[in-house]
Amino acid sequence: MKSLVIAEKPSVAADLARALGKVPKKGDVYENDEWVISSAVGHVVELEMPEDIDKKKYGFWRLETLPIIPEKFGLKPIEDSKEKFSLLKKLLARKDVDQVINACDAGREGELIFVYLYQLAKAKLPVKRAWMQSMTTDGIKKAFEKLRDGSELSGLADAARCRSESDWLIGINGTRALTKRMFGSRAGNVASVGRVQTPTLAIVYTRELEIRNFKPRAFWRLTANFQIAQGAYEGVYQKPNYKRDAANEHDRIDRVWEQAIAEAVLAECRGNPTATVREEKKPTTQASPRLYDLTTLQREANGRFGLSARRTLQIAQALYERHKVITYPRTDARALPEDYAATVRETMQALSGELSSHAA
Repeated sequence: MKSLVIAEKPSVAADLARALGKVPKKGDVYENDEWVISSAVGHVVELEMPEDIDKKKYGFWRLETLPIIPEKFGLKPIEDSKEKFSLLKKLLARKDVDQVINACDAGREGELIFVYLYQLAKAKLPVKRAWMQSMTTDGIKKAFEKLRDGSELSGLADAARCRSESDWLIGINGTRALTKRMFGSRAGNVASVGRVQTPTLAIVYTRELEIRNFKPRAFWRLTANFQIAQGAYEGVYQKPNYKRDAANEHDRIDRVWEQAIAEAVLAECRGNPTATVREEKKPTTQASPRLYDLTTLQREANGRFGLSARRTLQIAQALYERHKVITYPRTDARALPEDYAATVRETMQALSGELSSHAA
């Protein structure tokens, strides 16, 4: 009997075929006496739309039919992926296959892609999970040596399902309600609502209002150059006994709002060419920075290099899949699993200079 392996995309299926013994390609699948390897193309299954549930009731947008809350969410193949779904369904029904291995990406969406496919195909095969943290040949082999039971990661699939269904509930109902309120029966006009996009739009709108309503106000900031035995440095005047003004969101310890006070401080400093400087030292402990998740990576790439979130993801995905130099990027986790410790040591030892000492 053979094991069916389903990856998330064709390029990953090709990597798996190479790593698992150069499995030859036969048509749209890779196959030998042990493995049948194929892939999805991202999501191939989606939630049914309201008109799929009841065309007569929900085919036309009407306020009186809202909210639409299905007793059970149905699934259907995505229009552009029907052929791929049909192929995978046939593979899941093959008599010479005794188990299916979920080799989709190691995250919530990877779980959901597989679970939706498995559910709509009405498959009955036992499920194993290949949890691949990297796409190197060694990383793939280790994942297949330590296959996990599919049920171990059901929590991830449940979380992704909640995300998917909440997107549907808020997006479908909100869009229909707002569109009818704003445009009535006028065709061609849609007011889009989304679980993420609408709050994000509200943040942008609020910030725009703040910019438009901003009233500039002058403040003074006093600096002085100090010469000491060890060299020179610039000091900044800080208001004594400072307490932030709750009514002034722009208040800072080094901002003087009255010109008279600023001039008085300046005059006092100019009348005293020498000053007593007190140096205070105290030990502190600072944790090392955590690893990147996708959001922090996108934020830093935008700030440092001006890259868009989409472009950053494209680069990270290529580094993961094609070049195999980073771990799975589409994650909100900022820590590596415990069984990755040996790999971390090897990586640190390979670095030159002082960094290699941290491998101990």
